[in-house]
Amino acid sequence: MNPNDPIDPTAPPTTAETALVDAAITGRRSIRAFQPTPVPRAAVEDILRVASRAPSGTNLQPWQVHVLTGAALARLSDRILAIYADPAELARHEREYDYYPKEWTSPYLERRRKVGWDLYGLLGIAKSDRAGMHAQHGRNYRFFDAPVGLIFTMDRILQVGSWLDYGMFLQNIMVAARARGLDTCPQAAFTQFHRVIAEELGLGPEQMVICGMALGYADPSAPENALVTERAPVSEFARFYDE
Repeated sequence: MNPNDPIDPTAPPTTAETALVDAAITGRRSIRAFQPTPVPRAAVEDILRVASRAPSGTNLQPWQVHVLTGAALARLSDRILAIYADPAELARHEREYDYYPKEWTSPYLERRRKVGWDLYGLLGIAKSDRAGMHAQHGRNYRFFDAPVGLIFTMDRILQVGSWLDYGMFLQNIMVAARARGLDTCPQAAFTQFHRVIAEELGLGPEQMVICGMALGYADPSAPENALVTERAPVSEFARFYDE
C-alpha cells in the first residue's frame, strides 16, 4: 500500500493495523539522549505531512514549524547555553506563558516529583546535587544531542482553541516519528528563551514560541532512556454514564 494513497474511512482496520497504531502510541517516550545518526530531510517532511492531518477548528491549522539541523541547530544551542551558564543573564529571561500551575496540589505534585527523582536516579544525580540537576536540565538546549531540533510557533492572535489543536498536531508528530523508528522529546524548556529564538530564527513579533522538540534515533546505551513513566489506570480518570 502506498502511504500517499487515499484511505477508505469506511473500511474496518485489520487486527495488524490496529496493533501497529497502538504500538506507535504506547511506544512513544520522551527520549533524553540521541545518537548522532542524521535524519533525512525527506523523512522529516514526511512526518510533518502526516502530522498536518491533525484536526483544527474551522481548519485554521495554527502550527508553524522551524526545523534546525547542523550549524543552525548548534548556533541556537550555543546562544541559549551561554545565557543558561550566567545566572544574572538567565534571570533576564522569563517564560512567555505559564506551562505549569502556580500552586501545586495532589496528585500533580506527587507525579511531578516522582518522574523527576526517577530520572535523576537513573543518572546517579542525588537530591542534594543541584549542580547536577542544573546541568541535566541544560541538556534540553542541545536538544539532547538529537540531529534535528524543532521549534514550534503560533500566531498571537489565535486563542485557547488553537492551543488544543496544536497539542494534537504535536502528538501526531511524535506518533508518526515512532512509526518510522524515530524518537522525540517535546520540550517546553525552550519557552524561557523566546526572545533569543525569535532573533535567531528571524521571527516576526506576531509569532509566539510554543515549545521545542528533539527528533532522532534514541541512544539505547543511555541510562536515562530506560525511564518509562507511569500512567494512571482508566478507572482512575474516566467515568462512564449509561443512564
